[in-house]
Amino acid sequence: MRSLAALLLLWLVSAGAATAHEIRPVFLDVRETTAGHYDVTWKRPVFNGRPLAIAPRFARDCAVVHGGAARITGSFAIERTALACPGGLAGTSIVFDGLPGAMVDGLVRVQFASGEMVTGRVLPSRPVFETPRQSSAAHVFATYLRLGVEHILLGYDHLLFVLALVLFVRHWKRLLVTATAFTAAHSITLSLAALGVVHVPVPPVEALIALSILLLAVEVLQARDDPARSSGLRPASLAFCFGLLHGLGFASALADIGLPQHEIPLALLSFNVGVEIGQVAFIAALLGVGWLARGLAARPRRLAYTAVTYAIGGMAAFWTIERVASF
Repeated sequence: MRSLAALLLLWLVSAGAATAHEIRPVFLDVRETTAGHYDVTWKRPVFNGRPLAIAPRFARDCAVVHGGAARITGSFAIERTALACPGGLAGTSIVFDGLPGAMVDGLVRVQFASGEMVTGRVLPSRPVFETPRQSSAAHVFATYLRLGVEHILLGYDHLLFVLALVLFVRHWKRLLVTATAFTAAHSITLSLAALGVVHVPVPPVEALIALSILLLAVEVLQARDDPARSSGLRPASLAFCFGLLHGLGFASALADIGLPQHEIPLALLSFNVGVEIGQVAFIAALLGVGWLARGLAARPRRLAYTAVTYAIGGMAAFWTIERVASF
C-alpha cells in the first residue's frame, strides 16, 4: 500500500494546482414576493477578473421590472433583479444560456409566496430547470447528496489529506478508526458553521487546511523511520484535530451553494452523507491500488512512498503560501 498511486498523485497534483477546493457552481435564487412577482439573485463564478458568460432565461411572459449591475464579491459576481411573471413560474422552464460551454454545474432555488420551496441542479449536458408545482424532499436529498460527493472528489486538498492519512496509518483497523475520527470532526464543524453557530473567515481556514496537509506529510515521513509514531491514538487524534478545520472548509463551499431554508436539516444531512460517500470511495480506490502494487520489491515501494509524501508536502506548502499571500 506504500507505493499507492503515483498515477493517482499525478492526477491530484496536476488538477489540484489550478482548482484546489473548488466546485463553484452558478446559483440562482428566486423568491416570490407577491403573486407573479419575484426577487432574483444570480451568482456566477469569476475567472481572470470576468464573470462566466452564463445567464438564466425565464418563461416568455416574464419581464425584468428593474435590475442592477453585477457586483463582484470575492470569486463570484452577484446580480439582483426584480421579475414579473403574470402566469407564475410553477410548471415553467428556466434555461441557462451559456452553461454547456462554461462546463460548470448550477443550483436553483425557488421559493413561492406560500412558503413552499423547490431546489434542483442543472448540468452542462442539460441546462434546463423544470420548476415543479410542488417540492419533493427526495429531490432535495438527491441534489445535495450529489453536491457532497462532487465536492469531496473535486476538493483536491481534502483528497491529498486523505491520501496522507492512508500512507500514515499502517493497519486497516487503525485506518478505520482514524477515518472515523476525521469524519466525526468535520461533520461537527460542517454542521455548526452551516447552521450559523460558528462564524470563521474563509481565507484563514483555507490556509490552515493547506498547513494541516503539510504537517501531516511531515508526520508521514517521520513515521517512515519510526513506525511507533503511527501507532496508538496518535493517528486518530491528528485526524480529529485536522478534521475540525476541514469541516469548516466544507461549510464554506456549502455556504457558496446555499441551503433551502425550509429543508436545512435534510440538505445538510444529505450533503454530509455525500461527502462521506466520496471519501469512502476514494479510500477504497487507494486501498485497491495498494493491493495491486503489493507485489513490488521493498526498495521501489519505499522510494514511491517517499516520493509521494514529498509531493504531498510540496503541494501543501505551495497552497499554504498562496493562500496566506491572498489575505
